Amino acid sequence: MTSDGTTREAPVFTARRWWLPSAVADELTDVPDPDPDAGRRGRPRRTARDWLVDFCCFLLAVFVGLASADVLSHVPHTSHALAVADQLLGALSCAAVWLRRRRPLALAVAMLPVSLVSTTAAGAGIVALFTLAVHRPFRHVAWTGGAALALIPVVCWWRPDPDLTYAGAVVFSVLLTLSAIGWGMFVRSKRQLVLSLRDRARRAETEARLRAEQAQRLAREAIAREMHDVLAHRLTLLSVHAGALEFRPGAPQEEVARAAGVIRESAHEALQDLREIIGVLRAGDPDEAGRPQPTLAALDALVAESREAGMKVTLTSTVTDPAAVPASLGRTAYRIAQEALTNARKHAPGTEVTVTVTGAPGDGLDIHVRNPAPEQEAPRVPGSGQGLIGLTERAGLTGGTLEHGPAPDGGFEVRGRLPWG
Repeated sequence: MTSDGTTREAPVFTARRWWLPSAVADELTDVPDPDPDAGRRGRPRRTARDWLVDFCCFLLAVFVGLASADVLSHVPHTSHALAVADQLLGALSCAAVWLRRRRPLALAVAMLPVSLVSTTAAGAGIVALFTLAVHRPFRHVAWTGGAALALIPVVCWWRPDPDLTYAGAVVFSVLLTLSAIGWGMFVRSKRQLVLSLRDRARRAETEARLRAEQAQRLAREAIAREMHDVLAHRLTLLSVHAGALEFRPGAPQEEVARAAGVIRESAHEALQDLREIIGVLRAGDPDEAGRPQPTLAALDALVAESREAGMKVTLTSTVTDPAAVPASLGRTAYRIAQEALTNARKHAPGTEVTVTVTGAPGDGLDIHVRNPAPEQEAPRVPGSGQGLIGLTERAGLTGGTLEHGPAPDGGFEVRGRLPWG
């Protein structure tokens, strides 16, 4: 399968279509039939192999008919008119062999009474039974083949073979009929096996394409969550300090310079993070592109950055060695704290936020971020809550849980518990 979902085997089957049966070739190649009239007639266009097989069947019917005509000439009490009529029916039956693909059931049924009255039509009757077994279900073969087997004793009694006994002729005819039917059923089962393998391969290709599309979708969702987690924090700092400069034009020069420095630094960090995410899209692995991903050891720097932005943050951590926390676990805890601080800055400005981190190997890692109710209602920010939804899913992927909601005193709290085995 190629990257665009197409298969590479189709051109091979198309090039070798002439050597496949028409029914199988049309199913395998899935190309438009070059003969539109054949499609309207409800039958596929014959391949070169079909013409060769039909010609061989015609020759077989003619050969058996000529051999039967030679035997018929040595049968006593056979008039010349009866021999001519027998040979005429045999010739018409051999010609009808060319219609075996279009009307296999009708040809096989018609050959039953013809074979009863014409010895030279025996070859065409065998070919008709073989064709019926190849192209039609078993119930048709059972009824028609059973009728042909039932007529064999009558034919052998009515037209005895001068070189064989009655019992020998019956046994030979029964074996020949059963061989033709059995070979036809074998050919049909082989074709059905090929088509079933084709369908299985196509289902496998479809499932592989769906898995690839699902993997791409999951990768896009992961990148989207990472963009939200990274950029929302930086852009919130920009919004807070830009708003302070807008509403306090007469602020002291030192405060203006500090706010401008925070804006410049946050814009620089946001640009760096955005470049990293774009690098992830190009490189394909977020853990190998750009700067090292933040872990729990970077939580102190995050709190310090929030304090420089004017927030009141209290950090309490009982984890003795944050660097020993697994990278994926620490990164998830860092993102939870980052998102909670960003939400507190947007929805509860001026409140004191407490961040508590506890845990040890075997006990799990707990992170709790809480802020009281703001003194005045903050303006509604579009798209609020999407980050917490993404973090809930992210925590679930690590085997943990994330709960968030209003606190009893009107504030807001976020509780995350992650497995640390």
